[in-house]
Amino acid sequence: MSISLQKGQKVSLSKENAGLSNVLIGLGWDEAKRDRGLFSRKPQPIDCDASALLLKNGKLAEPSDVVYFGNLQHKSGTVRHMGDNLTGAGEGDDEQILVDLSRVPAEYDRIVIVVNIYEASKRNQHFGMIENAFIRLVDGRNNNEMCRYNLSENYSGMTAMIFGEVYRHNGEWKFNAIGQATNDPGIGALANRYR
Repeated sequence: MSISLQKGQKVSLSKENAGLSNVLIGLGWDEAKRDRGLFSRKPQPIDCDASALLLKNGKLAEPSDVVYFGNLQHKSGTVRHMGDNLTGAGEGDDEQILVDLSRVPAEYDRIVIVVNIYEASKRNQHFGMIENAFIRLVDGRNNNEMCRYNLSENYSGMTAMIFGEVYRHNGEWKFNAIGQATNDPGIGALANRYR
């Protein structure tokens, strides 16, 4: 049974799911309907990019610890990005990140999941143009959704989002629903928050 989370709520993944190893982190969003004038061009689709930042003692140690569309697999092989969805079209997850929790090297204590809008300032796009955004965690053994966090606030003017984090605490894995919007222009600026 899936747990519906609120902003800032934490949930244990290991306690309720004994033997949990492979987790699919699904992220989704839809473009909100935009009013267009009679003679205006069709707007560019909004390209949201999901990334995973692997932290050591809460800090990003090196660029190779960022898993995103330009680096689809972490050097440890334990975190894999399943590819870039350029438009967010379609039902269900728009982008997915697979994590093998049982093999994440011990020096990594958290995996932060972020999303930014590609070339947001250049395209004059922001999260106020996005609706139905969510992050969900699925048990890879049986495809059961363990928890879901629907981001329902108005994020107008914001270009990036810290969706949530999977972290290790006292030997067990937990998830924290963060939902913090930022004005970071891209993954580089988001990553710098953790240096």
